[in-house]
Amino acid sequence: MVTSTHGASSTARLADRVGGPAQQAFLLLRTVFTVAPILFGLDKFANLLTDWPGYLAPFVDRLAPGTAPQAMYVVGVVEIAAGLLVAIRPKYGAVVVAAWLAGIIVNLLILGDYYDVALRDFGLLVGALALWRLAGRKADR
Repeated sequence: MVTSTHGASSTARLADRVGGPAQQAFLLLRTVFTVAPILFGLDKFANLLTDWPGYLAPFVDRLAPGTAPQAMYVVGVVEIAAGLLVAIRPKYGAVVVAAWLAGIIVNLLILGDYYDVALRDFGLLVGALALWRLAGRKADR
């Protein structure tokens, strides 16, 4: 059985290894903004999670060359690249992800049927900006 003193010292040692709350938040955000864009980007080629071309506003589809599925392939490549950039250079990758999410939000608002998803993506955009701030803080040290 673990005593409270031993448990507290184990927790303190773990906290020393992973840093304080800001470092932990940075690691969580960096992980999710690396993994999620890569997985969603890969799914643009498989359409396992949803029918991605259905999320493309007709106005945007008319602007993009090719078909809606072809546009989603380009979206997938951009998302994979953004996720990799977050992994390698989180300060810059976070800004790219935030800008990309802003574009997705505009597309969804133009489409008009997915306000709930646009609101969720706004929350993700705020998270990406938080990652950008934390990554900048880390670089300032």
